[in-house]
Amino acid sequence: MIAVDGPYFEELRVGQVLGDAPSVTLTSGAAAVHRSVVGDRLRLALDAELWRRVSGDAAALPLAPPALVWDTAIGQSTLATRQVTANLFYRGLAFGRAPRLGDTLRTRTEVVALKQNSRRPDRPATGLAVLRVTTVDHRDRPVLDFARCAMLPLRDADVETGHRHDLAAVAAGRPFVPDAAVAGWDLAAFRSSVGGVHFRDLTVGDGWEIAAGDVVSGAPELARLTLNLAAVHHDGPANPAGRLVYGGHTIGIALAQATRALPNLVTVVAWESCDHLGPVREGDTLHSTVEVESLEPRAAGGGLVGLRSRVRSGTEPVLDWRFLAVLA
Repeated sequence: MIAVDGPYFEELRVGQVLGDAPSVTLTSGAAAVHRSVVGDRLRLALDAELWRRVSGDAAALPLAPPALVWDTAIGQSTLATRQVTANLFYRGLAFGRAPRLGDTLRTRTEVVALKQNSRRPDRPATGLAVLRVTTVDHRDRPVLDFARCAMLPLRDADVETGHRHDLAAVAAGRPFVPDAAVAGWDLAAFRSSVGGVHFRDLTVGDGWEIAAGDVVSGAPELARLTLNLAAVHHDGPANPAGRLVYGGHTIGIALAQATRALPNLVTVVAWESCDHLGPVREGDTLHSTVEVESLEPRAAGGGLVGLRSRVRSGTEPVLDWRFLAVLA
């Protein structure tokens, strides 16, 4: 019998490309299931009439929730990380366009850096792999480009790979065109359609504590929905302390909580950084704070808002996420 596992750390090489994950067509059913798990509340992905006014297209296909898009791309990239023990960070995620329901996504994953961890007698031998993930739609239009760093075990604990890349340098400097994802959108139409806080009402330093937490449920279902192959999200015995939750699950809940603080958040166009600070497991309850770190107005009104979401499970920090959102 041939074992279906791996790749393990020593089986990866810089320049290796993994692009055999199934392409995925974004559907209303997938969006509904995804929303039932993470609680997405972005108006444009919920309100078809508002989306038509903002897009300027009376026949526009519904906007795909951005969290569904990045979760799908991350899931497609897990061909390289079936054996992952932890995801450490994401860097420079940037949307090239905002997909619609009905678009089909295809993802290419390339190994760009490897670093073997120092051996410790009390822990399994591991290494870190930085992957560049690029996603396009069925017309080959750029959708996402980002780096992610995964910790992987070695199959042979005694192997010395010699991999010693500077991971921070490799993961830095992702491309980002600020207005690419929302080109042609009529933010004035959003502003006139929805009352409440908009871009002009914000000040750097504004912050919110999300009082009500969210219990983490449906974790293996979300992993299956997004084609995530990592065994730690599916295989109970692989995790004596409890099944590890997919990182995108935590990020999706963080976004849902951010939209409680800023219900008129139009969309997310980029992540500056996203660090997993600790494990999240099924049944945990997550709370977060959200802070405005930067404001970049646009000539036509509205602008980019730099937000920082810090998430904790109980008293333990589990996520530090800096992202760029559009407000009208």
